[in-house]
Amino acid sequence: MSEVGILDKLEQISIRYEEIAKQMVDPEVINDMKRYVKLNREYKDLSEIVTTYKTYKEITENIANAKDIIQNEEDLEFKALAKEELDEFVNKKIELDEKIKWLLIPKDPNDNKNVIMELRSGTGGDEACIFVEDIFRMFSMFFKEKSWSFEVLNSNEGGTKGFREISLAISGEEVYGQLKFESGVHRVQRVPETESQGRVHTSAITVAVLPEAEEVDFDLNLADVKKDTYRSSGAGGQHVNKTESAVRLTHIPTGTVVECQDGRSQHKNYEKALQVLRSRLYQAEEERLAKERADQRKSLVSTGDRSAKIRTYNYPQGRITDHRIGKTIYNLTNFMNGDIQEMIDALIMAENAEKLNEGITEGQ
Repeated sequence: MSEVGILDKLEQISIRYEEIAKQMVDPEVINDMKRYVKLNREYKDLSEIVTTYKTYKEITENIANAKDIIQNEEDLEFKALAKEELDEFVNKKIELDEKIKWLLIPKDPNDNKNVIMELRSGTGGDEACIFVEDIFRMFSMFFKEKSWSFEVLNSNEGGTKGFREISLAISGEEVYGQLKFESGVHRVQRVPETESQGRVHTSAITVAVLPEAEEVDFDLNLADVKKDTYRSSGAGGQHVNKTESAVRLTHIPTGTVVECQDGRSQHKNYEKALQVLRSRLYQAEEERLAKERADQRKSLVSTGDRSAKIRTYNYPQGRITDHRIGKTIYNLTNFMNGDIQEMIDALIMAENAEKLNEGITEGQ
C-alpha cells in the first residue's frame, strides 16, 4: 500500500474513532448494552492507531516546516538548527512508518477476550494423563507471571496420576490473543516413570483454546439446552457423592455436551457449564464463518485444525520444537516452569508477517 493510501486509511479510521466517541454518549446507545459493548471494544482497538496517527501528522508537519526554513531562511544559525531537527523528525517518521504498518494489520476481534482452555489426554495412556498435568502446571505458572486469574471448571483424574481432562477459565489482558496458538496436539517424548527399561515413549494431548463468549456475543436459546444433574465423583471432600451438584448440559441442535462438577453448588456448576457451552458454540460458529471467508487461504500458524501436531517436548534432548514455524528452544526446564513467552511472541510475529505480506500483495 502506498503512503497516500495508508494516510487515507488512517484518516478514515480517525473519523470512525470520533463517530464511535459520539455514539457512546448517546442515551439510546447506552441503554442498548449489546451495542454499547461492541462500540466500546472497537473504540479501544482503534485508540493506539489514532494516537499514532496524530503523532505522525505532527511529525510530517514539522518536517515540512523544517524544509521550508532550510530553503527560505537567511539566518545560517537558524538554518543549521532546522537541519538538525529535520534529521530527528525524519528518523522519527521512519519509526512511525514501521509502527503504523504493523498497527494496520487486521486484528482478530477475539484477541481481547478471556479464554476457556480444555486439556485432554490422547495417545499414551497414563503417561498422557501425567503430561496433561504437566502442561496444566506450565500454563498455570505462565498465567501467574502475566497476572491473569484462572479457575478450574471441570476435571477428571487419570488412572494412576494426572488428568484425563481438565478445563479452566482464564481472564486478564489480551488472554486469547496470547494463547490462541496453543490449540492443537502437544506431543511429549520421554521415559515414563513406569518404564523400567529406560525406553523413550511418545505420548500426546490436545489443547483447545476457546474465546469466552459473553451473552452479547452469542445468543444461546436455553430452550435448546437439556440439563441433567448427577453426583460428583473424584476428590473434593465430604460433599462429593452426597448431593447432585454436578451438571451436564446438552445442546440439542448440535449434540454438544458440557459437564461441570468441580464446584460444590449445583447453581455455580450450571453457570460455569453454560459459560463453556456458549464459548464452544461461539467458537464453532467463528470457525465456520472463517472457513467461508477464506477457504482458499491456509495460514501456516493458525491452521484451525485441532488435530494438527503443533509442538513436541523432547525431554532427553531438553528441547521444545514448534512445527508450524520451525522454532526450537533448548531450555525445556524453564519452559515447563511457565517461561513460554518467547515461543508465543514468535508465533504472533509469524502470523502478523503472513498478514502483512498478504496486505502488501493485495495492495500492489
